[in-house]
Amino acid sequence: MQVLQVQLEVGPDPAEVGRARRWARSRLAGSGIGDDEPLAETLVLLISELVTNAVVHTGCPAVLRMLFAAEGGVRVEVADASDRPPRPRHAEGDDTNGRGLELVDGLADRWGWQPEGAGKSIWCEVDRAAPVGSPAQSSVSPGRVRC
Repeated sequence: MQVLQVQLEVGPDPAEVGRARRWARSRLAGSGIGDDEPLAETLVLLISELVTNAVVHTGCPAVLRMLFAAEGGVRVEVADASDRPPRPRHAEGDDTNGRGLELVDGLADRWGWQPEGAGKSIWCEVDRAAPVGSPAQSSVSPGRVRC
């Protein structure tokens, strides 16, 4: 499995989240994931949430990494200097924050965190969906003939 990795250093300023989104869009396009693909929108939203969490909850610089697997999957990692584990929260009704990790959990195929140096890395992975009409999306069971 070949993997291409790109990374961006993010400063401890909420304005950096927008810069991270723009950077991610350009790297996605460069990897062959078009701006109009649902995968691109999902990844940009995941990146936005993870970078926001790092900037807002740690107040420290972070490093955003995207890893593109030859098979089409994408892994996003955001490493920061805080050793505190992420704490999923459950927002109520009109709350204006507290939904970030719930979004990550709902949109990513897998996610987690791990210690990295003196801090941690929060990661998520999204598998590239098979094209419409491919065997992976067919409702026909393997070995059965469709008439």
